[in-house]
Amino acid sequence: MPWHAQLNLDYRLDAQRTVLRHEHNGPLRIFKSLYPEGDAICHNVIIHPPGGLVGGDVLDVQVHVGRGAHGLISTPGATRFYASDGLPTTQQVKLVLDAGARLEWLPLEAIAYPGCQAHNSLSATLAEGAELLAWDVTALGLPTAGQAFDQGRFNQRLEIPGLWLEQARIDAADTRLLESPLGLGGQRCLGTLWLASGTPFSRERREQLLDGVRAVLDTAPASVQAGATCPNPQMLVVRAVAPLVEPLMAALQQVWTALRPLAWGLDGTPPRIWRV
Repeated sequence: MPWHAQLNLDYRLDAQRTVLRHEHNGPLRIFKSLYPEGDAICHNVIIHPPGGLVGGDVLDVQVHVGRGAHGLISTPGATRFYASDGLPTTQQVKLVLDAGARLEWLPLEAIAYPGCQAHNSLSATLAEGAELLAWDVTALGLPTAGQAFDQGRFNQRLEIPGLWLEQARIDAADTRLLESPLGLGGQRCLGTLWLASGTPFSRERREQLLDGVRAVLDTAPASVQAGATCPNPQMLVVRAVAPLVEPLMAALQQVWTALRPLAWGLDGTPPRIWRV
């Protein structure tokens, strides 16, 4: 029987403390709220007990961050889209940030197993002064385990309506996309990191952020091909590809470590869950 799991997270600022209220339906849960940086920033980890998604499963995550609140969300492991019997598998995330809110959406990678029929989508809405620091990482197959992505499809849509749209339909049979230097060039892991604001960046801030991120990317492993740009006045976007997920994820974590103090004046100490 397919799972249809829903998780609603609502962050609010209460007497200078960000507190979380949440509701769930199905096998999505939230770990206890943690405050390793003090009351202002609430850290949470989303868990999916069955460990992966099969045909017909739907994961629906909705996050609301109230005015002035700051949440950080991660996961303890990869999201696994397993082979399907023909039914699509869906993960959909909707993020809504009120004025002056901050959210860090930092899940570990999604793995597209051979034979999957996966749909992965994220949509974010930002009010004036709100800022979102997020990433999305996808691994196609498991090359070190000898499970090449040689069949199946992975559909992805990342969107901030009216501001930015990135979408892809990756078919295992589309060798032009997978192998061409105009496509993935034989790489099997791709990632996008972005810092988005409900208010345009000043030119000085935009250039400072870009310089800091590019300095980090210059030190990334040779196997990671990455670049940073500002596609519009309200966003900084990093795109990267690599043959394996580990060096790419490490590179994005280093970018996050640099962006936090640059953008918000906050410490860039990684969440403990990344080291578990």
